[in-house]
Amino acid sequence: MDATLKSSIRCSVTSDVALSGGSAFRRNNTFRVSGPRKGHAARRLVVRMDGVQSDNGTKTVNNANLSTSSVHAGERGGRPRIADSLTTPIVQTATYTFKNTAELIAYQEGRYGSYEYGRYGNPTSKVVEEKLRILEGAEDCLISASGMCAATTMLLALVPQNGHIVTTTDCYRRTRQFILTVLPKMGITATVVDPSDMEGLQKALNAQPCTLFFSESPTNPYLRCIDVELVSKMCHAANCIVCIDGTFATPINMRALDLGADLVLHSATKYIAGHNDVLAGALVGKKEYVDKVRKFHWVLGGVIDSHAAYLVLRGMKTLELRVMRQNENALNLARRLEAHPKIAKVHYPGLESHSEHAIAVRQMRGFGGVLSFEVKADLMGTAAFIDACRLPYIAPSLGGVESLIEQPTIVSYWDNSPEQRAELGIKDNLVRFACGVEDYADIEADVLQALDQIPQL
Repeated sequence: MDATLKSSIRCSVTSDVALSGGSAFRRNNTFRVSGPRKGHAARRLVVRMDGVQSDNGTKTVNNANLSTSSVHAGERGGRPRIADSLTTPIVQTATYTFKNTAELIAYQEGRYGSYEYGRYGNPTSKVVEEKLRILEGAEDCLISASGMCAATTMLLALVPQNGHIVTTTDCYRRTRQFILTVLPKMGITATVVDPSDMEGLQKALNAQPCTLFFSESPTNPYLRCIDVELVSKMCHAANCIVCIDGTFATPINMRALDLGADLVLHSATKYIAGHNDVLAGALVGKKEYVDKVRKFHWVLGGVIDSHAAYLVLRGMKTLELRVMRQNENALNLARRLEAHPKIAKVHYPGLESHSEHAIAVRQMRGFGGVLSFEVKADLMGTAAFIDACRLPYIAPSLGGVESLIEQPTIVSYWDNSPEQRAELGIKDNLVRFACGVEDYADIEADVLQALDQIPQL
């Protein structure tokens, strides 16, 4: 055997050691290596043996065997600096460590700022919460795994057993389903009022103690607008919390907290993230309520992944640019369709014909990127129009850079009978169009050519 291989090889920062199927053992940080087994060619392998010393109290692992070094080497001696990174790093971890018990006790007593376990917080997610908190002018913010996660956790945390809530007729189907089918199992009842029925709201507040008023504004799919200032005054007089789902508005178009609401909820999947590539939810508002929801959130565990949080954060950087373009596209399309002979009605708060246009003008900076309209056609005639559109994708959701189109009867209510859909106000000829950031001329041209392909009724 080559004499070199028989000799002791001192490993410093890196040492080239000929290992080729022979045996090796370490003594005093020195590898003694036997020769290769018969039939095996020698290969060169770089082995790092010396641990990284640290003067910050971090435990290091020196003189470890290979399997231990594979786990710990390069990490236990101190992590690299990340504060100089331009973008917020993705902190991909399930748990957090402490140097010693004293540091852990300091954390438990609030004297040391850190995190304990991934379900209770993450540095990447915290940046998202802080950014959205500032955009909404809120005291606190909690981000979660989806908009429905944010909504259901909020309702379960704030409404007590046998409590009562008030909500509105026009709303996202799954929210209505949770309120009317799941909450009653805990004795929680609900009064459902029209978004503009202030008399009905007052009767509900007078009839029994109400814990929470919860409504979208604008609503889905008819873009109804709640008078947030008036509703907040009425509810607060009855010690009732006000939570507004601001998904369709975003803080760019409306800050409901400034109008008196206690909480604002978002499906951050939509405009906040803005790229149709991530699920997320958020709740912002008064700290006392967000804290209560956060503690329940820790129990339920609807935590957003740190990579998903980073995608939300990246999307938020262009939030105003995207929303202003989508506002413009939707308003232009609404005006064009309102004058089209094959459109029966357009639902968009930016139009003077909208029932809550005056409210929208008073409390919104822009009117959003979603409009709904009724085609002069039956169920399949409306479907034919949608199929003829070439630019928007046929898909649920909204708020992304791509335009999306859907027929609510088919996408969301196909399992309901015509009678049930009629009771909910869902018409077979209703179309929801979520404008993206494409050039408006292309959006309009595509919609008009699709309308040209359906017969005039």
